[in-house]
Amino acid sequence: MLKCVSGSALCRWLTAGAFVLGFACPVSAATVKVTVRGGEQAMENVPVRVAVDVPVDARGVQTIKLKDQSGNEVVGQLTEPGLFAENKGEGVRELHFVLPKIDKGAAVTLKGELKEAEASGPRFLWDATPGKHADLRLGDKPVLRYMFEGVDESSKERREETYKVYHHVFDPAGERLVTKGPGGLFPHHRGVFYGFNKITHDGDKQADVWHCRGGESQTHEALLSQEEGPVLGRHRVEIAWRGRDGEPFAVEQREMTVYNTPGGTLIEFASRLESADGKVKLDGDPQHAGFQFRASQHVPDNTAKQTYYLRPDGKGEPGSFRNWPQNKDHVNLPWNALSFVIDGQRYTCVYLDHPQNPKEARFSERDYGRFGSYFEAEIEGDTTLDLNYRLWLQEGEMSVEDAAARSAKFVDPPQTEAAVAS
Repeated sequence: MLKCVSGSALCRWLTAGAFVLGFACPVSAATVKVTVRGGEQAMENVPVRVAVDVPVDARGVQTIKLKDQSGNEVVGQLTEPGLFAENKGEGVRELHFVLPKIDKGAAVTLKGELKEAEASGPRFLWDATPGKHADLRLGDKPVLRYMFEGVDESSKERREETYKVYHHVFDPAGERLVTKGPGGLFPHHRGVFYGFNKITHDGDKQADVWHCRGGESQTHEALLSQEEGPVLGRHRVEIAWRGRDGEPFAVEQREMTVYNTPGGTLIEFASRLESADGKVKLDGDPQHAGFQFRASQHVPDNTAKQTYYLRPDGKGEPGSFRNWPQNKDHVNLPWNALSFVIDGQRYTCVYLDHPQNPKEARFSERDYGRFGSYFEAEIEGDTTLDLNYRLWLQEGEMSVEDAAARSAKFVDPPQTEAAVAS
């Protein structure tokens, strides 16, 4: 049997032509070795991300198989670097996988070849309706919907429907939207949304991109990147924040990532906002500013009395809601959770703040299913406003311990490093 030795005359001859009499010269794929080190507590089903310097011939690989010391297999997905990636050099990719378990202070080593592998199970796929919205699906199950229709000035009603972009969230079963769109109680609240109602730019110009009543808007400008695969679905979009004159005073890159984790839907929000019109001061109030989640209109119409909030200090009673400044200690929470009911099904959405986000973070809760936090900030010149949050949505109720564990995975994830060998 002929053997191909790398660099030999035989190997060069066998690989030189298209016709090789049935012989093939196997190409050895590079191998990636990932070390994951646990933190102060044990974790399960934790998303892991690590930068990998991928060889030229493997830069088109998207899915690989990794094995730990015991032979357990994990699916990995390679993506372009995310919005806040520290290393974005040529050939650098992010390797993502969901680690089933890591003990406190433990180290786990995984290895795999940098060659395309077929993964069983569903994959995230994007499906766009041009000019309207883009859906992220996991297999045939809808997960997230980006609403980006351009501002329609043909009527007051149409303008109200289209004056800002936002993301809808489907329930974990993919059967219904659990977030609110236009209309209904307080139509300026919708889906997963980020903005401010008290903005000053270019001296004394005023803007409110929450209510958008004076000609303001948030408009989709471009799709910057998009990822599909078995571990995550992600897109990064460019959004213009426009003032009363219709001109942009700030430009945002907004990145939304959904991870394939068991038991619910894990969404990560990352945003970078830059000034386009001198100094921009961002301010507001707890009900109309910051990063917020608004549950379906079904909640205020039918089930508001069943809504309650879970906080680090315990489970609240329905009808007991906290808002800054009435509750002056309702600030800088690591997490807050809304438990609400749609068509007889209870859901819990956990809002996870990151310590690096601006503080003081002032929180707000309402029984109709709108909650979140805001802060004050300024941007000018080369400075940017960077934000990072997560939302976890599941069926049923949660405990304080469960929510705290979700927070720990976000703010104190396992430490990682990777090495590639040919």
